[in-house]
Amino acid sequence: MNHGVGQPVPRSEDRRFLTGRGRYVDDLVLPRMAHGVVLRSPHAHARIAAIDASAARAAPGVLAVLTGEDYRADGLGSIPCLSVGDGTATGPARLAPGPAIALDAARHVGAPVAFVVAGTREKALDAAELVAVDYEELPVAVDAAATWPQAPDNRCFAVEMGDRDATEAAFSRAHRIVRLALHNNRIAAVSMEPRGAVGEYDTADGRYRLHLSCQNPHRVRQLLAQGVFGIPESRLSVIARDVGGGFGMKGGVFPEDALVLWAARRLDRPVKWIAERSEGMASDTHARDQRATAEMALDGDGRIVGLRVDADYDLGAHPAAGAGVSPVHSTTLYSGVYAIPAIHATTRAAYTNTAWTSPYRGAGRPEATYLLERLIEIAARETGIDAIELRRRNFVAPAAMPYRTPLGLEYDSGEFEAVMDAALALADWDGFAGRRAETEARGRLRGRGIACYLESAALSNERMEIRFDASGSVTVVAGTFSHGQGHETVYAQMVSDWLGVDFASVRLVQGDTDAVSIGRGTFGSRSMTVGGSALRIAADKVIEKGGEIAAWLLEAAGDDIAFDAGAFTVAGTDRAVGIVDVAKAAYAPFGFPAELGLGLEGIGDYAAGGGNFPNGCQIAEVEVDPETGAVELVRLSAVDDVGRPLNPLLLAGQIHGGIAQGAGQALIEDMVYDRDTGQLLTGSLMDYALPRADDLPSFGLGMHDVPTSTNPLGIKGAGETGTVGAAPAVVHAILDAIAPLGVADIAMPATPERVWRAIQGLANG
Repeated sequence: MNHGVGQPVPRSEDRRFLTGRGRYVDDLVLPRMAHGVVLRSPHAHARIAAIDASAARAAPGVLAVLTGEDYRADGLGSIPCLSVGDGTATGPARLAPGPAIALDAARHVGAPVAFVVAGTREKALDAAELVAVDYEELPVAVDAAATWPQAPDNRCFAVEMGDRDATEAAFSRAHRIVRLALHNNRIAAVSMEPRGAVGEYDTADGRYRLHLSCQNPHRVRQLLAQGVFGIPESRLSVIARDVGGGFGMKGGVFPEDALVLWAARRLDRPVKWIAERSEGMASDTHARDQRATAEMALDGDGRIVGLRVDADYDLGAHPAAGAGVSPVHSTTLYSGVYAIPAIHATTRAAYTNTAWTSPYRGAGRPEATYLLERLIEIAARETGIDAIELRRRNFVAPAAMPYRTPLGLEYDSGEFEAVMDAALALADWDGFAGRRAETEARGRLRGRGIACYLESAALSNERMEIRFDASGSVTVVAGTFSHGQGHETVYAQMVSDWLGVDFASVRLVQGDTDAVSIGRGTFGSRSMTVGGSALRIAADKVIEKGGEIAAWLLEAAGDDIAFDAGAFTVAGTDRAVGIVDVAKAAYAPFGFPAELGLGLEGIGDYAAGGGNFPNGCQIAEVEVDPETGAVELVRLSAVDDVGRPLNPLLLAGQIHGGIAQGAGQALIEDMVYDRDTGQLLTGSLMDYALPRADDLPSFGLGMHDVPTSTNPLGIKGAGETGTVGAAPAVVHAILDAIAPLGVADIAMPATPERVWRAIQGLANG
């Protein structure tokens, strides 16, 4: 089988996953390991007047009951937020980081109030029920646009971008202005593997070790060491093995990560905590929850001349590590795939008495795309210009590349109209009338919806290493982190292709801060672009050094050595030596020239600069039952431009998963808090609906590849495009189906009740 770059190679890691041999946090069993349970606040906002833990401490098997009083006495700090600061906010930010356990007050339902540790989880659970907490309930706010009861100003930060004066001028001369108000609803990641952590403390050397289900071990180490424990990072090791999904939610630090380490140090024994599903629903970070109003100005020919956006983001009770990411990304991306000459956007991020929010697949890109595409559809309806034609008139043309938006982003490449045309063909757009007639014959309504989208990808920098050992096998030491993406396979493809080594001989090391010196983890569709580019540089350095060793072995001048297909050859001769033999020679204990340096390895680092801009077009078709409001997604077609695909099979899987999550938000997913009490009403999978296999059709996927010049591989991010485009495409299809009944708007999620109410002309539920 050809395992090279561009081939649809099945994932190597799937064998251990499918046979139950994965290495997840809950699989870890250590000698003398204790188990922790978090006692959580049942109130959204309450002062903690007193805690009586005496009965719990006396319960059988209990080793400790830790409270905010103990936390303060041990001098532990709060969980920092590093994503808000200079360059993020317009003006000063008011950060209010939270401790790992409530000190004086609980600020959301599910906030940790006590940590009970016992010899077994069952005994810890029993003891937690014996902890008596005297709460004094306080006023509650669950809306980011409202005033927070405990402070005159609940704002954390604000972002203002674009040119206000130029935008006002554009609106003053506009032929038509269309308006929109929407709520991009709050959702949950619901990763297959719940969060979990095991903490250890070695009294011999004063070092902590944290085994964690996360997607950014080095970031976790930094935040815990610097923010909570006040220790050098060298005294903390974070290890993540197999991780069953994260979607951005597992990108930061959670209170339980600190609690297990703290308890392990106090007890001098390992402590494990594993979240129950309902516990995670209340205490994981949530996402989206943006309320926005927007106006779009158009001239008489249907060209967009200006855009104004005013938005509020709900950060929850405390700022998560990535709290600034989604508000900022959404603000920068309001131009999308369109040439809009003047834009002004303001985003405010505020605290509420809810669980904190952080990046989730797309992280601001879905919010920007949903708002922009909804405006495009409204403009088409109000101007009478066909929605496809309206998009054609406003796309950024390939000839305009590189194109700088009014919000400061520079697109280096993109053929947005060609992508849309490919999607129209894939979706059989012209054959829709026949499908609609067949649906109507069955007493149902059929609608179609389109969404064109663009997202920014490939943030920050990265470091990758390629090491040969004395046997000739290869190890990739990755600063990125795979939590379901398939890096173990794709990196082996890349190294096998570039260095001509056996695919099966390539091993991946990741997720261990003691073994990987520097790493940024995986988020923002960055691993293949940033990590892959660093890996290419590392491979080039291996070839360069290998050439020097080969010249010595072949007794030739370095300039005469060429490398191809895993072999170094002397130009113009048949003399050659394979790279594996070169690697073995590099470890010779005697006779090897010292100036060549022992071993064969390469280290590559790569900075993403302005990143890249994957884009695409999705087209959805739905059937609606007008009597019940039930919606069935019957077709979905997507064409994406992600540059040069490295593994088409894994790429398709990423797009499939993203579409499922975007469609889930459009149709059924919704985190709901009671507005008066702050109680979480969707705290289990009995109440929070996730799409199942029979809720989704087989997707039609296509590619329109436009290589980017922003990195040496020509690739663009791919992990989030499916999520970015799905929600607006599905909502547009629903609105198209029920438009003949007089419905012009509907909120997400478009549940059967909400659709039925819209059809009946009633207020949305």
